Amino acid sequence: MDLGLVGQAAGLFAVTNLDDLVILALFFARTSGRPGSAARIVAGQYLGFAAILAFAVAAAFGAALLPPALLPYLGLLPLALGLKAAWQAWRERGNPEESTVEDGAAGPLAVATVTFANGGDNIGVYVPVFATAGTGAMTGYVLVFLALVAVWCAAGRFLATRPFVARTLARWGHVVLPVVLVGLGLLILVEGGVL
Repeated sequence: MDLGLVGQAAGLFAVTNLDDLVILALFFARTSGRPGSAARIVAGQYLGFAAILAFAVAAAFGAALLPPALLPYLGLLPLALGLKAAWQAWRERGNPEESTVEDGAAGPLAVATVTFANGGDNIGVYVPVFATAGTGAMTGYVLVFLALVAVWCAAGRFLATRPFVARTLARWGHVVLPVVLVGLGLLILVEGGVL
């Protein structure tokens, strides 16, 4: 696996999972001091993210059956998701942010459900990237993503003890995500010769 691919995968993972980092921090903060809660959160995060990857890989193989001339148009998916996220962020400006995490213990199934439900943007971005990357590169992406889930869990737990950092991510994550998704969609369209 070359370092360029690892860097691209790490960057892609980071920008598509900023919101998950905040949610993980909230899970860890809400369950701190409960025996075994960290292991349940990590297990749930892996379970939910594995489901996201399975769905994205299957969809990418389906997309690979498309004629090569249509593959660059898959860049419209992250572009549309980015525009939707920007519209949603603009529409909800000034509203107090509501927590995605409810009070109470966070079991693996609850964490996995929140992770998967929050993974629509991940799937929309991963499918065109995986479909155009080829099987070897897709495998590299998946391995890097799975390794970074552990890093994300550790970071979420760390952030749970730093309220200022968690508030900052919650405040600006909604701005960064649309910009990155629109940029990624445009990059796929430009590199594919559509624009």
